[in-house]
Amino acid sequence: MAKLYFHYSTMNAGKSTLLLQASHNYREGGMATYLITAQFDNRAGEGRIASRIGIGEEADTFAPGEDMFEKISQRLGKGPVACVFVDEAQFLSKDQVWQLARAVDDLKVPVMCYGLRVDFQGNLFPGSAALLAWADEMREVRTICHCGKKATMVIRRGPDGRALTAGEQVVIGGNETYVSLCRKHWREAVGDP
Repeated sequence: MAKLYFHYSTMNAGKSTLLLQASHNYREGGMATYLITAQFDNRAGEGRIASRIGIGEEADTFAPGEDMFEKISQRLGKGPVACVFVDEAQFLSKDQVWQLARAVDDLKVPVMCYGLRVDFQGNLFPGSAALLAWADEMREVRTICHCGKKATMVIRRGPDGRALTAGEQVVIGGNETYVSLCRKHWREAVGDP
């Protein structure tokens, strides 16, 4: 039975690595997969999912407002797909998450989404909020704070290295920009008493 999955965490937890490994496992078993990532996240190159440990793979991309049901439908028209994998799922809109849910229900294809739960201000991303509401199964991918506790928050560093507390929700970056922290150390970093 097809399901909508949401694998969530903070930055640098290994979500893309897990996605690539799961896709590899399907393909090793002779089954086709369909990989999709956010069009504007081009840190590894446009249309590429890459992990910090050095593995990567080409992927299709989704743009804001693009119909995900139609995208998956068109791909299925070219041949069978055992599973759809969506990286950077936090960048999906609420409507796009609903379109993924419809693809699971109506096209009977499993969809595994991987993404951040919260932004640098501790707020849910729209795509993540919808996935938390509608996914059939959710799995936390754990990472740790520098103190050894589970990291559940992330800060965005400014040019001076200090935590920013305001700004656009989406700014693409990696280890030079974001740091995953436990709630206590996030509070300290953003100046919350």
